Amino acid sequence: MPNVTLSVPEELYRKMKKRSDVRWSEVARRAIIDQLERLERPTGFRTSSMDLRNMLATAGVRLEKVSLEKAVSQSGKMRRLEWKRISSIRAN
Repeated sequence: MPNVTLSVPEELYRKMKKRSDVRWSEVARRAIIDQLERLERPTGFRTSSMDLRNMLATAGVRLEKVSLEKAVSQSGKMRRLEWKRISSIRAN
């Protein structure tokens, strides 16, 4: 199996070293596999705008009441949170 070198910030490295129970190469491998699967997934399997509208309606959110600036801000926040979630998935 080929090797890949991964650079991480010092603080992250120190935290990782404290968790010797985690196989970090497996965590990285799974994250890469998950990301590739998402990128290669046919467009039809992604959440449609109609699905999103239905979810928002169920949650009581009315898009016409949300400003564009707030929507852009929240979108960025959600993207950062999703990246944090994906990048911290622990291998079992």
